[in-house]
Amino acid sequence: MQRPPGTDDHDEPDPPCNFTVAQLRHFDGREETVGKKTPRTVQREIYLSVNGIVFNASEGRKEFGPGGPFEVYAGRECGTALAKGSVEESDLADGCRVQSLTDEERSEMEGWIEKFSGLPWDYPVLGRLVRDDAIPPSDGIVSRDELALRDGSSREGVSLPEGYASLPIYICASGKVYDVSFGGVTFYGPGGPYGCFAGKDASRALAKMSLDPADTDDTSVENLTEKERKVLADWIKTYERKGYPCVGRLEEKADTR
Repeated sequence: MQRPPGTDDHDEPDPPCNFTVAQLRHFDGREETVGKKTPRTVQREIYLSVNGIVFNASEGRKEFGPGGPFEVYAGRECGTALAKGSVEESDLADGCRVQSLTDEERSEMEGWIEKFSGLPWDYPVLGRLVRDDAIPPSDGIVSRDELALRDGSSREGVSLPEGYASLPIYICASGKVYDVSFGGVTFYGPGGPYGCFAGKDASRALAKMSLDPADTDDTSVENLTEKERKVLADWIKTYERKGYPCVGRLEEKADTR
């Protein structure tokens, strides 16, 4: 799974990232084996969310990592649990729902946000956790106009959805529309190496491994070779492995006959 922005050392910080619940759960600090040719064991980083704000708490491995007193918080939305001083699963299961907190509990939660984002820990803020029910359903229809608008750039008629850290970035592959702002802003956002795919039906370009604008202007896939069709299928598998949410299917082209 691709690590979302904020996990590498750069002179400039990576742009904020949207996270799905499933993506966040991956970053629990546990060991995993990576690499196909030369497998090696690494420790995952530790991310946690407090009222939707995602922090990189890897520096707190003793507290939040495996065997630590608060390991249950790793990879989870833990605003309610922190507000109540709880490690109970029932206080972690509701995701970002903090509406039921008392004023005192909410103040306690805000205090934890201040501690994480400043002294004493100063954990980097990576982005926002987006609830599953706030992401467009995969069985919906995305119009071609909406696809074109959702290229990650600020423009008239495009607003940041509530709870998101970055503007959605839509890419269509074989009829499915994926929001690659959930971990792919660095690559597909404005100025990114694959930004030419953003807001486009990139099926043909992905299949041909092409950055030529002609291959996003021409969206036909009928004359692809078998090898190119396999490449396109592999791209879709990669998108799904990385956890980019499918936000619908692209509307059919109008019949101009």
